[in-house]
Amino acid sequence: MKLFRFMRRFGVGTKFVSMSIAILLVIQSASYLITERNIDEIVRQQVKEELITVDANWWALMEQRAASLRQSALVLASDFGFRDAVLSGDTETVRSVLDNSAGRVGAAFAALLTVDHKLQASSIDAFTEAGLVGFFQQTASRLASGGDGYALIDFDDKLLVTVMVPLNAPVQVGWVMMAFPITREQVEELVKVSRADLAIIGPTGGVTVSSLPSGTYPALLNLKDGGNAVLDGREYVVRKSSDRSHSLGLEVYMLRPIDVFVEPFARVEQALLALAAIALVLFTAGSFILARRITIPLRSLAKASDQLSAGYYSMALPAMRHRDEIGDLSRAFNHMRTSIQSQQDEIRALAFWDRLTGLPNRVQFRDSISAAIKRNTQESGTSQPVTIVMLNLDRFKFVNNVLGYAFGDQLLIAVAERLISIPGVVRENIARVGGDEFAIVLEGVDSAGALPFAKQVAQAFEAPMKMQDQTVDISAGIGIASWPSDAGDVDRLLSRAVIAMYVAKNKSTGIQIYHAALDSSSPETLSMLSELRHAVENNELRVYLQPKLHIASGTVSSAEALVRWQHPVRGLVPPMQFIPFAEQTGYIRQMTLWMFEEVARNMQLLNAGGGPLCVSVNLSTRDLLDQDFPDKLEDLMRKHGVATESFCLEITESAIMDDPDRAEATLNRLSQRGFKLSIDDFGTGYSSLAYLKRLPVNELKIDKSFVMGMDGDESDSLIVKSTIELAHNLGKTVVAEGVENQVITDKLRALSCDEAQGYHLSRPLPLEQFNAWRLKFSETAAVQTAPTFQI
Repeated sequence: MKLFRFMRRFGVGTKFVSMSIAILLVIQSASYLITERNIDEIVRQQVKEELITVDANWWALMEQRAASLRQSALVLASDFGFRDAVLSGDTETVRSVLDNSAGRVGAAFAALLTVDHKLQASSIDAFTEAGLVGFFQQTASRLASGGDGYALIDFDDKLLVTVMVPLNAPVQVGWVMMAFPITREQVEELVKVSRADLAIIGPTGGVTVSSLPSGTYPALLNLKDGGNAVLDGREYVVRKSSDRSHSLGLEVYMLRPIDVFVEPFARVEQALLALAAIALVLFTAGSFILARRITIPLRSLAKASDQLSAGYYSMALPAMRHRDEIGDLSRAFNHMRTSIQSQQDEIRALAFWDRLTGLPNRVQFRDSISAAIKRNTQESGTSQPVTIVMLNLDRFKFVNNVLGYAFGDQLLIAVAERLISIPGVVRENIARVGGDEFAIVLEGVDSAGALPFAKQVAQAFEAPMKMQDQTVDISAGIGIASWPSDAGDVDRLLSRAVIAMYVAKNKSTGIQIYHAALDSSSPETLSMLSELRHAVENNELRVYLQPKLHIASGTVSSAEALVRWQHPVRGLVPPMQFIPFAEQTGYIRQMTLWMFEEVARNMQLLNAGGGPLCVSVNLSTRDLLDQDFPDKLEDLMRKHGVATESFCLEITESAIMDDPDRAEATLNRLSQRGFKLSIDDFGTGYSSLAYLKRLPVNELKIDKSFVMGMDGDESDSLIVKSTIELAHNLGKTVVAEGVENQVITDKLRALSCDEAQGYHLSRPLPLEQFNAWRLKFSETAAVQTAPTFQI
């Protein structure tokens, strides 16, 4: 009361300042006390939460380590000599291999177990091994039941990462177990990433391994989950690992010291105190100044500021004519109002429009697609399709590099104008969505319906563009995706249009409609991958052979192997529905090896149908980039007793161009092993002659587009003739594919072509029917002077 009576003697400004300072001091004091009281609790909670992440990181690191180690075990399990020794019961050889393998990769031990997890042999000495029979069986059972094949175990007071992989020959005949030590130094390196300590307590109550000093080991034995521990004078927060599936009998603890986290808070407290003192001084000074300026105009400006913050920029501000500080403030408010309004307008333009071309940008285009989908969705639930045509300019980077970025900008403007000039296209439906990417939205048509429009777009770029005395030929890869058939929302629709666009660019198809096989992340693709694996494992794939006619002799001594998929539900699946998908996912490598295995297994039977047969098999880019591929083929040939000369490996120029150096190295190794090499689809690539000099190719296979055109186009006949002469001059044979009638066959004979392949001779035949066809063909050819080879 005395304080209030004392303050009555002063004016309003003094009262305001005094009360404000008092309130500020109370708030700052209360805040400091509350902060001080809660820092410890906050720190402990933060440490506990971070230890959860540390726990997850530890097991993630163990998983990475185990994956690497599992690969070593797989190498041992895949060793042919080791499997042969296991199958023959040669225990001494098995022990020797286990001991050598363990020493080579730094394993603590390697062991061979039976299918039911009984110890059969190991790299451990016989005396120690005899006492560990139960240990191996128990550990193997736990590893097998865990699902992912690795565990941490305490073995002879050492921490080991133990992995186990099946031994197949080809059915499972046992397990290979390997264990690799985790030393204290390795643990210390691992925990550096998480800035936390690790302690692992063995099943016998001793410390197996820890990143903490050895002097703390006695105290580590009393750790409790979620509690605190004082180790070597420092307080730690302790978390027991939540993962039990990989720590067989071990207790894994994560520890973090509290003082490391408290120290930053202490500095923050000091900074807060200093800041509070500065704030108090500034607040006091400011309060005196502001108290003198509390006037009606100021309150009016406060109201005006509220309107500005609400987005009303057109109202008149008060006190604009005042010549004092309030007038200055009011004029400043007015300047801010006009500046904000102009900036908002500019931001809206930047947010929704492309400055260079004046077209809508990606943000506005996305909104346009959303609006189109809403317009085309009827109340009954049925929908009219909305389709995106996405295009990316070819060689635009080359234009920028050669002619400059200014010229590139002018080219983009010209492209936008050319797109707008297409009949039926309006500016609002086009957008520049990236550097050299444009998109157009079409309503009421699906992907198939949008194809004629996409062709119009492609035709719009056929005429060269003339700018600044330069003539530029421009083209684009065009992708098409439709809602709702290809995607259920805007972002997926855009993404899938981009996928189709880049497939069109990479395959030089010009226009590509999206389908699930192009997208490795789609559910349909993942389902097909699973089914394709099942097809190989369950013998659903079939080998078909298409014969090749040796034109000079009229005999069939070679054929091309093709794969078909006999799906139990879908029936016979065409190659184009699964071969591109297998190439994209990399599974084509397993399919290629399966083809070689199947043909090699039946080679003796095929040779009995009319003499030795040379079978051609197509190789993909994935096969050529696999440096182990030649060794795998040689092992297959040796396994089935087949000469490498019985196979011709067909490769496309596009497969070579993906990585020319690695592909050339692989082809040289295949040629050295005796395999015949052929370039498929010759004449459709860009570097044929350059690579003919360097590659060990024996045969050229003329693309069927030229061969089929011989019947009515003299230019195609000249191309085929030139190719045959070129190949013969280089000492190579020639195969013409796409032979559809006798007229083409006669023309090829006149041009001295070596072999012909096509429907005129025969469609691809199941491997089991090939010999019967070949014998029948030989009998027919023997009695006809000018046989017609179609059957």
